[in-house]
Amino acid sequence: MSGAAVGVLAGVGAGPALRCVCQKTPPKARMVLSAGTVIAGILFMWCVLSYRLARWSITAPIAMMLAGIALTSGSDPPLAFDFGDLGGLERTVEFIVALLLFVDATEVPAGVIRRERNIVARLLGVALPLTLGAAFLISLAFFPDQPGWVLAVLATVVVPLDLALAGALVRDRRVPARLRDVLNVEGGLNDGVISPVFLLCVAGAAASRTAGGDYAEALLTAVGAAGWAVGAGSLVGWLAGRLLRRSWAKGWTLPAATRLAVLSVPIAAYTLSVSLGGNGFVASFVAGVCIAPALRHLPEDAVQMTDDLSTLLTLALWFLFGQMVNDEFWDGFHLSVIFYAVLAVTLVRLVPVMLALIGTELPLADRLFLGWMGPRGATTVVFGLLAAIELPAAGGGDFISRVMVITVMVSIVLHGLSAEPVGRLYARRRRASRELRGAE
Repeated sequence: MSGAAVGVLAGVGAGPALRCVCQKTPPKARMVLSAGTVIAGILFMWCVLSYRLARWSITAPIAMMLAGIALTSGSDPPLAFDFGDLGGLERTVEFIVALLLFVDATEVPAGVIRRERNIVARLLGVALPLTLGAAFLISLAFFPDQPGWVLAVLATVVVPLDLALAGALVRDRRVPARLRDVLNVEGGLNDGVISPVFLLCVAGAAASRTAGGDYAEALLTAVGAAGWAVGAGSLVGWLAGRLLRRSWAKGWTLPAATRLAVLSVPIAAYTLSVSLGGNGFVASFVAGVCIAPALRHLPEDAVQMTDDLSTLLTLALWFLFGQMVNDEFWDGFHLSVIFYAVLAVTLVRLVPVMLALIGTELPLADRLFLGWMGPRGATTVVFGLLAAIELPAAGGGDFISRVMVITVMVSIVLHGLSAEPVGRLYARRRRASRELRGAE
């Protein structure tokens, strides 16, 4: 997979020179380069038709996933990826989620947090822990043969939000701006809050599968890794933000250089944290939180290059997810997994959000909207992949991977199909409200 991600970048703009290289490279390398060409071509075609495809709620992740399913299916598929290089796979996946978390942290609007602090605090401080607890308790009923720590990891995998799959609805002006702002804030902070919990649960699950495993030592190691990550991320983010803000104010730098400098921040936070024994993607999220105040004084597109790179790598991941879908679906349907996935993307979030928002001024319809809009996507995929790498097949890795795939597929169907009806519902409510005011 690491090579495939590189292949995406190498495949863009490939010409005769690249074809000559391919002729001298072994078959496996040629497959990686051809995969990069295919992925880049599919992405280009989606971009060309993006406006028309958006009318059918076909986002770029969905288009890449469908292409991955089509091109990696069958006994002799045109493309197939070997997931045997676990070390390279883990680092690639961690780096992708590091960029995602950094961009999410920098794009959280501080003004919305201040204005909607009551709603945001309830969603992250009350609804999110309740959602994690509900996901864990329901998994106990559906999968009683799995160890508790593995089910705890599963809960952290199926809960994170990914608004990219519901991008059309988040930008839909028929939906009140307040609700869209709250969702953007929650989506930006949700992954970063869950990340340390995910690491703790993985450490506990790994210790539970080791004969004579020391839970206390495993959990302390995870806490220490989180501590190093917070320290490294804080240092890099604060220092970079201070220097960039001062440099821009004095006219010492250029806009293009500023974009490069911002891109270097999550890379520096990630590598520094890993070298110290910390977790790289947690460090990147913390760095994003720390540099965010300074970004308000820099050019508006300062984060654009980092955002574009994270989007490109994530879309390559969605293509590979298509092969995972084939692997899981051809293996047969497991009703318990499907039922759990349906509950995970519906009631497991809806009920805690409704409970957390009791006593607020939000109308019932708006609370239902916030509870329903919890699409699962890229973060669930990368957390599921990391869990599968850290926990071998006998330790629950295959089980978590299977549930992750089905959960994301169910979310794509339910949240994708509901986007347009929800928009029309809010449009009717707005018209009815205007008519009522006119009659008065």
